[in-house]
Amino acid sequence: MSLGTGGAIRANEIRQHYFHFAGHGPRILIVPGIVSPAILWSDVGSWLAKDHDCFVLDVRGRGLSESGAHLDYGIDSCAKDVAAFIRGMQLGPTVVIGHSMGARIALRMAAYDPEFVRSLVLVDPPTSGPGRRAYPVPIARTLGLLRAAHRGQGAEALRTSTAAPWPENLQRLRAEWLSTCDERAVYAAYEDFHSQDMFADLAKTRLPVSLICAGEGGVVSEADVEEMRQLRPDMLTVRLEGAGHQMQAEDFAGFIRVLGEVLIRQFQSEERSRS
Repeated sequence: MSLGTGGAIRANEIRQHYFHFAGHGPRILIVPGIVSPAILWSDVGSWLAKDHDCFVLDVRGRGLSESGAHLDYGIDSCAKDVAAFIRGMQLGPTVVIGHSMGARIALRMAAYDPEFVRSLVLVDPPTSGPGRRAYPVPIARTLGLLRAAHRGQGAEALRTSTAAPWPENLQRLRAEWLSTCDERAVYAAYEDFHSQDMFADLAKTRLPVSLICAGEGGVVSEADVEEMRQLRPDMLTVRLEGAGHQMQAEDFAGFIRVLGEVLIRQFQSEERSRS
């Protein structure tokens, strides 16, 4: 596994850290989930670099990006971070892949600041919101893992967790890097999961959008998919059966297979629209 080349810039008035997996081809930016520092996406970044130029962002309050009580961890600030990062790095039109919380951030950014976004790939976005069912991953479980990592007991907590196990190399990285996540950022994300409406953002988005759903875990139901299709009939949808919410770690081979198919179909669609 290549860890890529790390770097940081000041964008949207904060330090934003990233890993770059240099390659030739369309630019891709990955925005990870609620307690997933960028380093945990190194396997995916290395694979994408075969045909793409890939960046993975540490969302504020995670990894080596800026954190602290002075920061607003709400979705609007995070979305502005992503837009400012793309502009600051001069990436040009970029395919943005968002996982979980990162999908909601990417969707909010694309709805209101789409200038440099080529297309979106939403990976198992939480569909909770006002008047909707709750996000199925309880905050107590997330906070329990995070607090254990802050005590230096992350590896033990992950071994006894009820969540699906990760490969050993990623599990070690996860235990080490969980402690970089700010608990305040977790509370803000869960609050936004239930107070913000991702379907309204999807309705505003005019960019090409694709959806990859986990087969297990119940984050995106078939009813959710149907509602999204009503808003965006052109949305490409794939469900990875047998994999849970952290499908990029639980079933890496399956995940890169469906992600590769989605990207190829997106680019083919762009070619047809230009011809």
